[in-house]
Amino acid sequence: MPYRSLARLRKWSTGKKTFVVLLAGFAISIVVLILTATTLVYTSTEAFCSSSCHEMNNNAMEYKGTVHDKNRTGVRATCPDCHIPHSPVPLYIRKMGAVHDLWGHFVSHSIDTREKFLDKRQELAERVWIYMKENDSRECRHCHTAAKMDPERQSEKAQLRHARGRKEKLTCIDCHFAIAHDEPAGPGPQELEVDKSLISKGAIF
Repeated sequence: MPYRSLARLRKWSTGKKTFVVLLAGFAISIVVLILTATTLVYTSTEAFCSSSCHEMNNNAMEYKGTVHDKNRTGVRATCPDCHIPHSPVPLYIRKMGAVHDLWGHFVSHSIDTREKFLDKRQELAERVWIYMKENDSRECRHCHTAAKMDPERQSEKAQLRHARGRKEKLTCIDCHFAIAHDEPAGPGPQELEVDKSLISKGAIF
């Protein structure tokens, strides 16, 4: 049956209709590209992340008033800045992994209440920490460039800790966690063993 349909389409599109078919294909491709780009942009905004129908509103409430939200310079790091890659290939991989989040939202209702979210906080945090340890805190480094840090403007304690981090090959998230969300009661990032089976492309559910 598919062969017959293709044969009919091929026969119909010969001659002068070839140009019409090519033009239609080009137009459809443009529309698909625009819709894809629009979806990527919209789902990478703070408004989408913190919307009332999205489970991340629990994290959004905790984020309000933290140093990444409000500070003396007025420079803000929003949800996408920290949790979404800023280069094409990792971005596409992360978005494809978000299909798992849709399952949690529409089917399993994994964290659709505050109580469920709190019960699962440690697991959710560990998934994000492992994901960030695996990519060497890639999203942190998009804004924070170690080579451009001015040690003279850091406290003595910060200088010592950064020196230790370099020596022990630690990554940003090993020390700088729970700065935008409440800290879980369990072990922190430095105590975790990196288990790739838990990463799930950064899925939250």
